[in-house]
Amino acid sequence: MSVVISDEILRASRLSETELKLEIAVMLFQKVKLSLGQASRLAALDHLEFQHLLASRDISVHYDVAD
Repeated sequence: MSVVISDEILRASRLSETELKLEIAVMLFQKVKLSLGQASRLAALDHLEFQHLLASRDISVHYDVAD
């Protein structure tokens, strides 16, 4: 599935396409809608880079010992 975001909305957000994808990935991860792997793929970052990004925003990786 593809999602189309108009250039007008992108300009209004004052974010690049890459930054918008990153923000969406972080938000969906934080709301427990995407796993760490899924969110990192959406953000186009490897797992470690995405974890560093989360840490820089004081967002914990919400996995327990079993995970």
